[in-house]
Amino acid sequence: MKIIKVCATVICATLLFGCVQHTPKDLTKFRGQDPHSILVVPVVNKSVEVTAADYFLSTISMPLGEKGYYVFPVNLVKRVLEDEGLSDATLVHNASTKRLCDLFGSDSVLYVTIERWDSQYLVLTTTVTVEFSYVIKSGKTDETLWSDKRTMVYQPSNSGGGHPIAMLIVAAVNAAVTKAAPNYMPLAKQANMQVFAYPGPGIPAGPYSDKYKKDLPENP
Repeated sequence: MKIIKVCATVICATLLFGCVQHTPKDLTKFRGQDPHSILVVPVVNKSVEVTAADYFLSTISMPLGEKGYYVFPVNLVKRVLEDEGLSDATLVHNASTKRLCDLFGSDSVLYVTIERWDSQYLVLTTTVTVEFSYVIKSGKTDETLWSDKRTMVYQPSNSGGGHPIAMLIVAAVNAAVTKAAPNYMPLAKQANMQVFAYPGPGIPAGPYSDKYKKDLPENP
């Protein structure tokens, strides 16, 4: 029972860690550039999951659009870049931000790197982890306007009616199921929601939001 209580405490601490409030960033450069559109380019994937980049891209447009920025369709962006000889995400990230913006008429670019997208199986628990690095650069000056990093961890909750043996069985089954089919998408969506939250680590409302320039604590 003591072991189970310790594990429960660790899980709760892990979940609370994802909810920690972050100190607001210095957004002087971001507000000075006042981007209206954000070009989301292909993601650099450092994980061993070959499908991680495509899955992640499907989660990124909505939170940016909801904040009031025009986001270019990610599949169209990918195809145009391929036609320009930039079929590899690493090549895109190393290319000039101004060149990328000129191709689409955008004023900023969002670069995302997947640092982790994996699950670790330990018989009684499976831990699913995603970790992303985000950078927004100016299409005018190529300088970084905003950056952040987000790590999300999930462990399945286990309940066996309070009986120690039942709880162990439930834990083993949940761990096996999670290992067989880890669900990364909710973690990716939650990471995006948290990282763009404002005030906090994220960016203020864009020009297509009714909160535009109303959520700023002070004038730039």
